[in-house]
Amino acid sequence: MQILQLCNKAPYPSNDGSSIAICTLAEGIADNGIELHLLAINTKKHYKPEENIPSDFKQKTNYKSIYRNTDTSALGAFLNLFSAQSYFVSRFFYKAYEEQLIKKLQAQTFDIVQLEGVFMCTYIPTIKKYSKAKIVLRSHNVEHQIWERHLTQEKNKAKKTYLTLQNNRLKSFEIDAFNTVDAIVTITDEDKKIISSICPKTPIHTCLTGVNLNNYKQILQPKKVNTLFHFASMDWMPNVEAVDWLMANVWGKVLETKPDAKLILAGRGMPERFKKLASDNITIIDDVKDSAEFYSTYDIMLVPVWSGSGLRIKLVEGLAYGKAIITTSIGAEGIPYSSQKDMIIADSADAFAEAIINLLSNTDFKHNLQNAARALAQNHFDYKLLASDLVTFYKSL
Repeated sequence: MQILQLCNKAPYPSNDGSSIAICTLAEGIADNGIELHLLAINTKKHYKPEENIPSDFKQKTNYKSIYRNTDTSALGAFLNLFSAQSYFVSRFFYKAYEEQLIKKLQAQTFDIVQLEGVFMCTYIPTIKKYSKAKIVLRSHNVEHQIWERHLTQEKNKAKKTYLTLQNNRLKSFEIDAFNTVDAIVTITDEDKKIISSICPKTPIHTCLTGVNLNNYKQILQPKKVNTLFHFASMDWMPNVEAVDWLMANVWGKVLETKPDAKLILAGRGMPERFKKLASDNITIIDDVKDSAEFYSTYDIMLVPVWSGSGLRIKLVEGLAYGKAIITTSIGAEGIPYSSQKDMIIADSADAFAEAIINLLSNTDFKHNLQNAARALAQNHFDYKLLASDLVTFYKSL
């Protein structure tokens, strides 16, 4: 079997949730004996020099990337008003990538073309023209659902009007894509249920994002015990909302009981207003150079997510490292957890603050959570087994 994987960002090195999802599955497919070809858009926003990618990963995935500035701009947003396309999607179509895609399709006969996310569905007409491969959309999230959740919180009327227009276009494009592709791969069963209701005749398979546990050392005693951290890509809207909520509704309650509590806010693309929060109690890390070192330094993981869909990949990494984790029901979507055993679910500000204070005060409970988190990762998130199940699904197509 030969698979072509089309990606809207360069996945290696994997330093955010979506690139971890892309990279881990690519390695899992290749490690199951499948010939894989990975063709990525190397965006300005997430640029990764190809010469820095290890040769074994390049060989394993037949890796190639093509540079593109997909950043939004005021002019681009304005001009898009005169088209019928969603600006969220149109930014990812460009001739240089299409030309490389055509070359791939003409040089190789593929059984499956796997699109990483709905934005790559803009290339479906090209694939259909040059290949008879089955087209599979790997839906990382139900994208229009993320924006619908966000728009309920948007206060700026002009911005809300524009984004509502764009999301209506995105929703139409996404639903059309669901009904056009030959199959869909979701990352959670929650997304599978949503998409199944939209396109009941399309084959759908859930494939959790796994991890290679050999690369994750369990950490029971971090260098800075009883520190709290939020670690996520801060150029993704739900993560910004999460920190806003944490600071506005929870942190003050924690300091009332634990005035010496230490919080680390970390992640690429940190907004300036968060950088200004730096104090004796709050440390800001704008760019984490070494994720393994970060996880070995800090202790309790906070994931107060209130919007978005799909699987929180950083949370899966936290499980693999054996972290005590506090999250919300939305944050834990897709994970087969037992609340209070594998992680703590807290869906109100009072409950979240109480959970933090409890973990800061109860070492035995924290250690039980740490061990249960690692066991959950071992039992449900082995990258190679998850990829093997996906390959079996692909063969059934």
